[in-house]
Amino acid sequence: KDCRILYLNDSKKLSAKRREELYDEIQEKAIAIGIGMAGPARIDEINILQATYEAMREAVGKLCVEPNVLLNDAVTIPMIPPHIVQVPIIKGDAQSVSIAAASIIAKVTRDRLMVEYDAVMPGYDFAANKGYGTKKHIEGLKELGPSPIHRMTFIKKYI
Repeated sequence: KDCRILYLNDSKKLSAKRREELYDEIQEKAIAIGIGMAGPARIDEINILQATYEAMREAVGKLCVEPNVLLNDAVTIPMIPPHIVQVPIIKGDAQSVSIAAASIIAKVTRDRLMVEYDAVMPGYDFAANKGYGTKKHIEGLKELGPSPIHRMTFIKKYI
């Protein structure tokens, strides 16, 4: 309430520099931040949507303050305790500052992780492509084979 952070928007509509700046301000001003992750083996096991829901539940569980309401970007997260109201908002990251802030935290966290992966697993261009299947990434995948962070269900069409 009454928190003002200029330039909050859908993380995909912001430059990397702006996301980094906003990440720090969000970290400073947010009442609570929870981050959940699903690894490639788990995604392969249960599918990306179910793994995303699992990561969302993990993020909610890591909040230092239990929320009364979750504003979600177009989804209702299964198995959230029923006393927590969920409000799915279509294109929520462009309409809600809290969803936009969450999308920025998620994107910057993932981008930083991909830069770290690139340092320990060079050749896949992780730092530049952030894990998306760019031409250079696919070339690295074909040359080096899968890394421990590749999803086998996704890369089977490339190797």
